[in-house]
Amino acid sequence: MNSFVAAVFFGIVGSGYFLYGRRATNPVALVAGFLLCVFPYFIDSFAWTMVVGIVLLAAPFLVRY
Repeated sequence: MNSFVAAVFFGIVGSGYFLYGRRATNPVALVAGFLLCVFPYFIDSFAWTMVVGIVLLAAPFLVRY
């Protein structure tokens, strides 16, 4: 159940990142948003879902192009 809630949260935030990245032509936000929407389908563990999700959430702020 926790993994499902985390997947929904990361999917919603990922959609926002994706839309922002497309409109602002920010490739880092675009890729991070896409990955946030897709990665929960491939990871079953709640702990790894949180680790990968937090890294992807922080990526647009840490990576400057």
